[in-house]
Amino acid sequence: MLNDKRVRIIIGHYGSGKTEFAVNYAIKLRALGKKVALADLDIVNPYFRSREKQEFLEALGIKVIASSLERSTGVDLPAVAASILHPLQDESYELILDVGGDAVGARALGRYANYLKKGKYDMFAVLNANRPQTADVKGAIYHIKTIEAAIGAKVTGLVNNTHLLKETTVEDVLKGQRLARQVSESLNIPIKYISTLEKVARDIPCSMEGELFPIKMYMRESWM
Repeated sequence: MLNDKRVRIIIGHYGSGKTEFAVNYAIKLRALGKKVALADLDIVNPYFRSREKQEFLEALGIKVIASSLERSTGVDLPAVAASILHPLQDESYELILDVGGDAVGARALGRYANYLKKGKYDMFAVLNANRPQTADVKGAIYHIKTIEAAIGAKVTGLVNNTHLLKETTVEDVLKGQRLARQVSESLNIPIKYISTLEKVARDIPCSMEGELFPIKMYMRESWM
């Protein structure tokens, strides 16, 4: 599990669950005893960003990098901390980059393109077939291609994270798998993970392509 390149870029449209996936990924890596850094590069979407769980993640031993104005009271500006260079350059870190939900947000990573050499990173596209922008193959491919162009890097794996939050069913996951399979065949990109709630993961057929990745909902409070 999680035997991916040291630098992992996580992309996905708004509502795909990319940040939930990124946070769960970081926590699983840390549980394996890895030295982990999670960089929040989402400078567009003001909601459900990994930086919101900074204290929780740092208590687990995960280094969190967010705005260059982080911890400033009442300030939320689109600025990326220069400290992201540390885990990019320090190969002792397992680095996860949580990137903005569209091509505009993805440009924040473009300035670090020199560190994204072919074979030195993985970029996972998180797909949610229940979101209108990526509900069909055409929309999903358009999303992937525009972000690849903005970043200057290629997607290396797909993540089926089709969900309806706490109401997610096995049928939702199977629906997402059909979409992921079509995108995979069209772009020749493998399905890397099937990400879903732990209670749903227990009933997912073991024959499905991709590694099963049970997650917890860290980004939403219990009442949401």
